[in-house]
Amino acid sequence: MTYSAAENRYETMPYRRVGRSGLKLPAVSLGLWHNFGDDKRFDEQRAILRRAFDLGVNHFDLANNYGPPDGTAETNFGRHLQDDFKPYRDELVISTKAGYYMWPGPYGEWGSRKYLISSLDQSLKRMGLDYVDIFYSHRPDPETPLEETMGALDYAVRSGKALYAGISSYTPEQTIEAARILKEMGTPLLIHQPSYSMLNRWTENGSPNLYEALDQVGAGSIAFSPLAQGLLTDRYLDGIPEGSRATKERFLSASSITEDKLDRIRGLNNIAAGRGQSLAQMAIAWILRQQPKGSPVTSALIGASSVKQLEDSLTAVKNLDFSTEELTAIDEFAVESDINLWAQSRHQHAN
Repeated sequence: MTYSAAENRYETMPYRRVGRSGLKLPAVSLGLWHNFGDDKRFDEQRAILRRAFDLGVNHFDLANNYGPPDGTAETNFGRHLQDDFKPYRDELVISTKAGYYMWPGPYGEWGSRKYLISSLDQSLKRMGLDYVDIFYSHRPDPETPLEETMGALDYAVRSGKALYAGISSYTPEQTIEAARILKEMGTPLLIHQPSYSMLNRWTENGSPNLYEALDQVGAGSIAFSPLAQGLLTDRYLDGIPEGSRATKERFLSASSITEDKLDRIRGLNNIAAGRGQSLAQMAIAWILRQQPKGSPVTSALIGASSVKQLEDSLTAVKNLDFSTEELTAIDEFAVESDINLWAQSRHQHAN
């Protein structure tokens, strides 16, 4: 059946300006990290994407290595674009990234100009696009000069292959330097994509912390893994369920889920219940909460394995307000839990 988007698709989703740019993103964006590879039925993917757009989610976030196998999320998304969203291309924000392993040899990962531009060309071909809206350096490369990596982003924008430049998992200091280099080239840094959740608060640490650095350079942020790889849902309230991500050791190990963590998750769940929200809804709302200088997070990047899960998560935008008492209570349980896997990737490099 031919898809026609809901006429009221922009009536319930809040949109936030990205830093000091002209771009706005939905408060909640959809990431295609999981559930859009060849291991997921195509009709199920279609249903999720259609429902997301009907509910005002006009930002779809990808990367070259999303699948499984690597690249298939972009290929499948390209088919969905052709089938359903081609008439709406100018309403969509489509992003992709390069930085992790994609092919053998010295040019198949990290941050060289050779790899980034080759990867972007491959991504555009897989999705059947002339350009993406945002192209990210997916992780900093400790062995490639930052000038080269940022130069590749600048080239992507100047060539028309991307409209905006972004970075992911960079430290505050790296972020400030990356923004400086890009500004000198004439291409502003639009956005940073860090991991951030109630159990992973590294972005709040340091002087300047990441959000202070982004405010300084005028960039926005979109937080990935706001549900801490599923920990901040009701799945783990009674321990580790069979078939969960933790039992598959996929980005989350059973050994890392201690009784102390589970107690804190249960404490947070009680607070969420008092707000009339599920734990997942509160976790997303907390990411988007207002702070003394406003909300430092432009958008929360969620995944969805079903239409129901998507709808449940998007309900978070109906209650983004927190009382001082609620935030104080949350802070008792929402403490750093050593689950930021992406910090390690900044320091590892193939020989």
